[in-house]
Amino acid sequence: MDEINTERTLAGEVASGGIRHEWVQGDGARLHVVRAGAGTAAVLLHGFPENWRSWKHQIPALVAAGYSVAAPDLRGYNESDRPLASGAYHMKHLIEDLAAVVRSPGRQKAHIVGHDWGGVVAWAFAGAHPELVRTLVVLNAPHLDIYSRHIRGFSRQRFRAWYVLLFLIPRLSEWLLSARDFRMVRDLFRRRPALPAFSESDADAYVAALARPGALTAALRLYRDNTDAEAVRLSRSATTTAPTLVIWGMRDSTLGPELLDGLERVAPLVRIHRIAAASHWVQNEAPQEVNRVLLDFLAAH
Repeated sequence: MDEINTERTLAGEVASGGIRHEWVQGDGARLHVVRAGAGTAAVLLHGFPENWRSWKHQIPALVAAGYSVAAPDLRGYNESDRPLASGAYHMKHLIEDLAAVVRSPGRQKAHIVGHDWGGVVAWAFAGAHPELVRTLVVLNAPHLDIYSRHIRGFSRQRFRAWYVLLFLIPRLSEWLLSARDFRMVRDLFRRRPALPAFSESDADAYVAALARPGALTAALRLYRDNTDAEAVRLSRSATTTAPTLVIWGMRDSTLGPELLDGLERVAPLVRIHRIAAASHWVQNEAPQEVNRVLLDFLAAH
């Protein structure tokens, strides 16, 4: 019953206009995309270990404000394809997947919104395809050039990034994350948020998607396939002249606020909105504030 109620929070199937489950052919992988509404396009990119449901509070708000929404499952996640080829989760493919989603209804540009890994992809996409970006919105996801500078030496951010090293170890990380009915993953949603954000049914839905054959390894390959020089270059060199909004939960235990310093070098038109009480899962912890700031920003551009 709780899971049914959670799904109904998608504002009565987005004010009875419904959501549409569609498929878009990406760069060698078929992507599951949830669409709703009509109007100027906003594409919402989730992070690890989530899927399109990460945006359950934002989709109804955006549709009510007159936007069309596309919320894809990144390749490897949930209903999207899980390619097996070496390098299949490389940043160049993630960028072109997003380009396919933006272009799929015949549109020329979209507001690009990304959280966590979705935000990392959004930064890189804005640099690679400026012609497709109306505005850029990033939630608790660092620009890789700034992140790389802060994990040198014995910095605080380097110690915060211990989990990245774990995720790079095949089999061991899968075993640890899936042990005891995905206890580590469930704890991300139970213990990590600074504010109430996820129900048990939310955690169950995310775990069910990750428990599908090959799904956890596919999700982890976003980390593993993006350590080579080309992937790093695509992310570190990305800059954008698009109007940019960064929303940051200041109690994030894995990504420190120092990662906000210097953003104007990569996004001259950046505006930063800090939410003191929220942590990494900011759009679920503080949905009303996130929605207000997001909609005000989009309306201005």
